[in-house]
Amino acid sequence: MEDLRSFNGLKVLVTGYSGFKGSWLVRSLYHLGAKVYGIAIEDSNQTLFDITATDKLLEDKFLLDINIFEDLNTAVHQINPDIVFHLAAQSIVKTGYQEPHLTFQTNVYGALNILECTRLSNSIKSLIYVTSDKCYDNKEWLWGYRENDPLGGHDPYSASKAAAELVCQSYIKSFFNNDLGKVVSSVRAGNVIGGGDWNFGRIIPDAIKAIESKSDLKLRRPEAVRPWQHVLEPVCAYLLLGIRQYNGEKDLEGAWNFGPSTSSVKTVKSLVSELYVNLGAGSISIEKEAYNNHEAGLLHLNCDKANQALNWYPKWDYEHTIKYTAEWYKAYLDNRDIEQITNKQIINYLQWK
Repeated sequence: MEDLRSFNGLKVLVTGYSGFKGSWLVRSLYHLGAKVYGIAIEDSNQTLFDITATDKLLEDKFLLDINIFEDLNTAVHQINPDIVFHLAAQSIVKTGYQEPHLTFQTNVYGALNILECTRLSNSIKSLIYVTSDKCYDNKEWLWGYRENDPLGGHDPYSASKAAAELVCQSYIKSFFNNDLGKVVSSVRAGNVIGGGDWNFGRIIPDAIKAIESKSDLKLRRPEAVRPWQHVLEPVCAYLLLGIRQYNGEKDLEGAWNFGPSTSSVKTVKSLVSELYVNLGAGSISIEKEAYNNHEAGLLHLNCDKANQALNWYPKWDYEHTIKYTAEWYKAYLDNRDIEQITNKQIINYLQWK
């Protein structure tokens, strides 16, 4: 990725830097020579960020709530970043049911604050505004969703991401469309897996916790189908889009899908079974308890736009995605150097042909 060398020396702000995807992004930026700054509500315990001491890679960090505009705007002006990656969010579907007000506030109002800070900034040239593949009005059809398909959302989390997309589109049309100095895009990825994910209620963390507790992983919907991709796929897609926007490609503004190939669309049971084979440990049982909240059975993305306009394609197929995810957690379970394995995978991905 020749374009990514342009990050060297740039000031880059990552909101949600201490989360799963944010931690991989910070490390990738550091490897590319960027000066990385972070905003998050807190430094989470037992996350990739924490256990790999990613804190030491930041030029500076600000612990604040993105829902408080004055605090956020002060921090952004203090940093004066060239590029912003907005990842801070309430990212769990189940939490959306439990705390809908928090979910809508953070994912819509907090995202609005990022857009407004970008509008007011004299330094920001590129904003990558991360939402979710769940922003689409999911009909569970067999073909992938395109960027111009209708937005929607059955559950609070999905609806909050659709609303965040509408806010972003409004800002692009109202403010950034006429501003030749700033380029803004929203990005939507599939089901992301990889080392260092400890989010509550997600399949890979639950699978690893089951191994640690020597218990079966209870699958509630084993036949649900998802598009699985390694975390480095969307992270490096965001980087590619972000730097090309920074370099003045105004026509890249808008919405983008970054998902895996159709061969990576697999059932939950298939994913866990292959992970456990690679780890050489773990067992599965089917959960009989009723689950009343709605869950989509199928959702995947059409990435023709990214293929054609960015020449972006996934590098790692399903087998490599499982291989590198298992490699990371095997190192964790064996108490090996997690920072070393994380760095190795990033370098491997960036050099992958």
